[in-house]
Amino acid sequence: MKVMTNVLVVDSERSIRNTLKERLEYEGYRVETAETGGEAADKTEHSRFDVVLCDMAVPDIRAIDLLTSLHGSGKSTPFIMLSALKGLDPAIDSIRHGAFDYIPKPIDLNKLLRSIRSAVEDKSQNRATIETPSGKKSSAARAGDSARVVAKASCAPTEIVGTSVGIEHMKQLIEKVAPSDARVLITGDNGTGKELVAHRLHELSHRADRPFVEVNCAAIPSELIESELFGHEKGSFTSAIRMRKGKFEQADGGTLFLDEIGDMSLAAQAKVLRALQENRISRVGSDKDIEVDVRVVAATNKNLRREIEAGRFREDLYHRLSVIVIRVPALRERAGDIPLLVDYFIGKICEEYGIKPKAIEPGAIEELGKMEWSGNVRELRNVVERLIILSGQTISLEDVRAYAAGAL
Repeated sequence: MKVMTNVLVVDSERSIRNTLKERLEYEGYRVETAETGGEAADKTEHSRFDVVLCDMAVPDIRAIDLLTSLHGSGKSTPFIMLSALKGLDPAIDSIRHGAFDYIPKPIDLNKLLRSIRSAVEDKSQNRATIETPSGKKSSAARAGDSARVVAKASCAPTEIVGTSVGIEHMKQLIEKVAPSDARVLITGDNGTGKELVAHRLHELSHRADRPFVEVNCAAIPSELIESELFGHEKGSFTSAIRMRKGKFEQADGGTLFLDEIGDMSLAAQAKVLRALQENRISRVGSDKDIEVDVRVVAATNKNLRREIEAGRFREDLYHRLSVIVIRVPALRERAGDIPLLVDYFIGKICEEYGIKPKAIEPGAIEELGKMEWSGNVRELRNVVERLIILSGQTISLEDVRAYAAGAL
């Protein structure tokens, strides 16, 4: 029997509460909502939640105070903070007080769903990883590992859609490289699907039943990068109210995907280089080295050789990461795949909306094939979703001209 994940959504805006509740319930979560901090505090006192989504501007009790109160009572429920505040300060403040993640408003639902899944996995790992004095995992920890194996094995494989020469070559390269532990650097423009390549490398590897942990290097402030990647001990800095494992430990035995590696600061690059060289890390506030068995896959939309020449990227780290380089072609280089991608997206998006797949006229597909697509596959997906929402039962040439071209 599948155990439902319980989520509490705390936000003063009814429309946001209702939207998140509806989407999360569609995704299979059990959801409760609260309008104020006081209502949320009462619910967390009397009910168990696996994740709390909390707006930082919630009335009557500060979200940070709600977080620290809950963790101070011995509950390790992951908090994901939501905020319309600008700048990095709210994110830094949230993470330093023990929040699992920080999602800015307007909310990117796909990013939020990934964060919730990561929070649930992180919580289950912290519960299961019980170490004996010898440092070996206990039977309880191994049982937790087995549970994650079942969950991973049940996931549908990542689909890389296309039959163009460039895509077929890329698929063949993935199949050759995946079984090894060689580090891989994935390059390509924004929106080409680099993260799909990383997922597929993991799925075809001998690590497929172990964690796949994704880190957006561009989104982590330099002040938090060490704690985020390597973890910290309780009391290692102000507001470090509990021990937290970093991404390297969370990915132990599996794959760590460092997305947007070209945007990482030089200071952070040096710390990552040490981890790759020695296969060990140390948490902030600890002098104890922890061995990690992690396959690192990195991705960037930048030309790292130019970044090296400009002094913005370490050459030694580049050589550590680029044992194998996989380039994802831009959509303009694989225009013949557009009909396949459109059909695929129509099926997926209509399924997400719970509606019957819409038909599309040949002339509409031909018109889509003529467009520039500077945002690549990501932009094509967005346009297809817009056409599904705004068109009738059949997507026509007129629909494409009216609703797609103006967005490009």
